[in-house]
Amino acid sequence: MSVALLVVLLASAVRLTTPLLLAALGGLYSERSGVVNIALEGIMIFGALAAAIVSQQIEAPILAGNPNAVLPWVPWVGVLAAMVAGGLVASLHAVVSIRYRADQVISGTAINLLAAGAPAVLLQFLYNNTTDSAPVKNVLPLWGAFGYAFSPLTYVAFLLVPFTVWALYHTPFGLRLRATGESPESAASVGINVYRVRYTAVIISGVLAGLAGAFLAVGNLNNFTKNLSAGQGFIALAALIFGKWQPFGVLGSASLFGLFSAIAIQVSGTDLFPQPLVQILPFVLTILVLAGFIGRSVAPKADGKPYP
Repeated sequence: MSVALLVVLLASAVRLTTPLLLAALGGLYSERSGVVNIALEGIMIFGALAAAIVSQQIEAPILAGNPNAVLPWVPWVGVLAAMVAGGLVASLHAVVSIRYRADQVISGTAINLLAAGAPAVLLQFLYNNTTDSAPVKNVLPLWGAFGYAFSPLTYVAFLLVPFTVWALYHTPFGLRLRATGESPESAASVGINVYRVRYTAVIISGVLAGLAGAFLAVGNLNNFTKNLSAGQGFIALAALIFGKWQPFGVLGSASLFGLFSAIAIQVSGTDLFPQPLVQILPFVLTILVLAGFIGRSVAPKADGKPYP
């Protein structure tokens, strides 16, 4: 393999890892507190939708008066909108799961189903179609050198891994979070507000999943389109499980899938494998490798269990 091809492959792998890593780290906070969040897919969709629409709606009237205007701040407003949207959707999941003690899987599934249909209604109202938003001229810039240039959100995603290690294992918040996910009754007995910790963790998961959606819409592309996430929220959930609910484990799982996805893209234009096989190749290889090396995954003991 040539050096140039290797550089392209690694750069593609990093880009493909970014949304998975952001969403999986979000799921890590939620599940460490004891709340299963399978709504990551739906939250990513709402985040991408918010980022694309808010960015386009802000820049459209400005560009109408000055088509050559450069507005580097616009996509950042879109990113903020995605984080807010993600946090709000996650708050809905938190209220249903924590306050009303509903089944967490059903609540998350409902959000995913809502995300499958609601964007079409908004797109029809704004753009007279049900599949795509108008393109955004001003997207996030690429930062880097020596042939490697990535979205700022890529750097954020990878920096969040050591930050999460610090937050989970070296702060009072992390101690409370882990205690709540293992034994909420014991945590409550020493004065920890289990409800507050769980609400905070689920909202954090929504903010990070929304950020993953923003990467897809204004960091990697320049609009929202139907099926933009392509199941990456579910893949992120799998990366969380394969990563044993540990930040560096999540990084390894997400990176492995990103690498295999990049390889699949490289071989998709050749006749080496049938196209359907190429499409499932990342999933199959990731499962085989991780199943062979990680051993048994054990979730936090109170994961998915309502309190009290």
